Amino acid sequence: MKLVTFRTQASPSERHGILEGDRIIDLETGFRWLEKDQGRAADRAAVVERYGQGLLGFIEHAEQARPAADELQRRAGEGKLPEAHEGSPLRVRASEATLLSPLPRPPSMRDGYAFRQHVETARRNRGVEMIPEFDLFPVFYFTNHQAVIGPGELRVLPKHLERLDFELEAAIVIGKRGRNVPAARADELIFGLTIMNDFSARVLQMEEMKLSLGPAKGKDFATALGPYLCTLDELTAQTTRTDKGNVFDLGMRAFVNDVQVSLGNVKDMNWTFAQILERASYGVTLFPGDVIGSGTCGTGCFLELNGSKITKDQWLRPGDRIALEIDGLGRLEHTVVLDDGACVIG
Repeated sequence: MKLVTFRTQASPSERHGILEGDRIIDLETGFRWLEKDQGRAADRAAVVERYGQGLLGFIEHAEQARPAADELQRRAGEGKLPEAHEGSPLRVRASEATLLSPLPRPPSMRDGYAFRQHVETARRNRGVEMIPEFDLFPVFYFTNHQAVIGPGELRVLPKHLERLDFELEAAIVIGKRGRNVPAARADELIFGLTIMNDFSARVLQMEEMKLSLGPAKGKDFATALGPYLCTLDELTAQTTRTDKGNVFDLGMRAFVNDVQVSLGNVKDMNWTFAQILERASYGVTLFPGDVIGSGTCGTGCFLELNGSKITKDQWLRPGDRIALEIDGLGRLEHTVVLDDGACVIG
């Protein structure tokens, strides 16, 4: 199941739904129709109480929401799903919808550092040896979960344009609460996967990291997720179970102005998502909707590509178009736009 958050001209507020080819099943409207069809209370308040609000609510109420969503998909496949219910569109043309981040405001967001090729190459390009602690435990940092964007414009300020970079990553979304979860069971926490673009202002990042507190202003202005959240059952054929957790065989590609610059695969993570989850949940409760990125794949950013002389001092500029692709997870596209930097209060 491919789950999206979207808006339309007719309904500018955030909606959530199932992407099926060129159509989106509006889940709130669909649930109201299904509840009425099954003889239960079908007003909005009753539907929100049973199935949650928005995609985050869907994940939190997945025990009830997922079977109902499956039923809507089944009826759509049989041609038994109406186009509208009580004046509200139940099925929307994807071409008439603007996709947002599947989770516009996740409860928290961590980003990992799981691809050895990226870490080793980036360090070698800086003239330093591979750090041995990389092989001892998976690491991550917290990034700004309130600055998540979906497909579309990447709005930046002048300092962000000082070596503005993309980062090609996959990310998992947590579906169940978990604390002190061993890697052997950690995949039980994963609701689905999406593409992540961890945009980075390298000059800001490198300046602040000299103070040994990790990235902050170099990362906190935008992290992109999307275009949809893919549930694990859609990826069964590309999933291999191992004693370290599931491995996902999903090709990864990045394009800048239609030129391919990156190639990788999620299966090349040296730490699985399950191992990252074991580390992240140690003494800490993870919650539905929490997002955890894989870290950048090998060749997955200009910092690495420039240092390896694959590209020549290339960084993102206003007007550039960036597209990330991961097999099964879609294509996440952005255009860089220089923001006017106006002060906003309230």
